This record gives sequence, C-alpha cells and structure tokens, in this order.
Amino acid sequence: MNSILVFSLCILVSWSPSFAAEKILLTGSSTVAPLIDEIAKQFESQNKNIRIDIQTGGSTRGIIDARRGVSQIGMVSRKLKVNEADLLKFTIALDGIGIILHTDNPVRELSKQQILAIFKGEITKWSEVGGPDQRIIVVNKAQGRSTLELFLKYFKTKSSSIKSHVIIGDNEQGIKTISAHPWSIGYVSIGTAEFNIANGTPIKILDLEGVKASVENVRSGLYPLSRPLNFVTSKQPIGPIKEFIDYARNRKEIIKGQYFVPIN
Repeated sequence: MNSILVFSLCILVSWSPSFAAEKILLTGSSTVAPLIDEIAKQFESQNKNIRIDIQTGGSTRGIIDARRGVSQIGMVSRKLKVNEADLLKFTIALDGIGIILHTDNPVRELSKQQILAIFKGEITKWSEVGGPDQRIIVVNKAQGRSTLELFLKYFKTKSSSIKSHVIIGDNEQGIKTISAHPWSIGYVSIGTAEFNIANGTPIKILDLEGVKASVENVRSGLYPLSRPLNFVTSKQPIGPIKEFIDYARNRKEIIKGQYFVPIN
C-alpha cells in the first residue's frame, strides 16, 4: 500500500505545473540568434527551471512577433524605426556589415561605387575591377532581413535594382555560399564573418571607404556600416524574461568570443 502511495505521489509531482520548465521564446534576427544561443546555454545551466527557445526568420519577424505577443522577446539587428516606438529596446551588442569575397579572389579592394555597380549588374566580370576574366556571382539577402535594409540604405539604392544570382537567408548561409564559389560576392555580419575566418573558412572582408571592416573599428565608431543588436519587447519585462535580458547584456566574454562588440 505504501509503495503504491509513493508511486502515485511521484506521478503527481512529475505532472505538476509548478515543476514544468518555463519557456522563453525569442524570434527574429539570424545575426543575433547564434550569439544568444551561446548565452542561453550558460543561462539554462544556471536556471534549470527555464528553457530558452530561439527561432530565426529576420528582424522583421522579431518585430512582428514581439508586437503580437507570439514571442516574449524579438531579436532585431538594426535601429528601431519611428513606427516601432511602441516597443521597448534593449541593446545587447554592436556589429557591422561587411562585403565578403572568397580568399582565392585576388581583388583586394572595391570602391563604394564599384560595389554598387556590381550589385546592380552594371559590372558583371571581375576583370572590370582588376580581377580575372570570371563572371561575378551576386549573393543577396532575402526580404525581411535587416542586413538587406541597411545595405540598401547605405548604398542609396532599392531592392528592385539589385541583380541577384543567389538569395540567402542567414549569415551562415551567405558565408557557405561565398566559400563554395570563388567568384561570388556578398555581405554579412562582420562578427559572423570574423568568427568564421578565425575558424578557417576561406573568405575575406573588404575595407569599406578605406576603413578596415573589423570589430575594433565597429567599437571605435570608425566603420561606416555598423548597427546595434537588440532585444525588443511589447511591455516592460519582469521575472525570468527580465532576468534573461539582464543576463544577456552582461555576458561580455561570450559577446567578444562571437566577435561582436559589448555594450559598456
């Protein structure tokens, strides 16, 4: 009888809602996601009753999901727009956007005008910018990605003007595409690119307007195409959500390890 009672109590305890892990859902930027995944692993190891679920899809999804209450936290890799002022913003780190080529490509520099001409299809061969007689493969970001929005804004052009050969989603997909095609060109997060370069991926980041695309120049403000990496929420966070946001903003070593710039 006692053994049956103990077994019954064990079942009740295991199914009790108070023992279920609380889940925090984050959706949005594929630039922010790998960084937050590393932070979440550490956070979960210290908070066994909380689970962090991370889904990508671009900054636009992060904004929409946070606003609609689909996710508790949206991930957004750009400044918020005027019509997004209803959301609360928490900056986690800084990053830049860099133009990347395969390391086998001998081209070492491109002017801002040349980059724009390549993406608009006005320059179609590397020989036109001092490289070999090879056709240029333009790798562009998909709609809804803040990296695309910032690229278009910086180069003062429209999405319809870009002549893409390959459309990619997240940064890792872009880096894999460039590393597999020596005559391609694309643009991705500097942090993600530097992390991959440090781990042997055959890509290189070009200077932009004479400024080296590096974490150091993003930190100093010298690099012209930089951006904040943000969390957004629809209301003032409390409880575990606030705990995780505060925790993420203070994980400087993880942020540096992912080649992003911590917020002081």
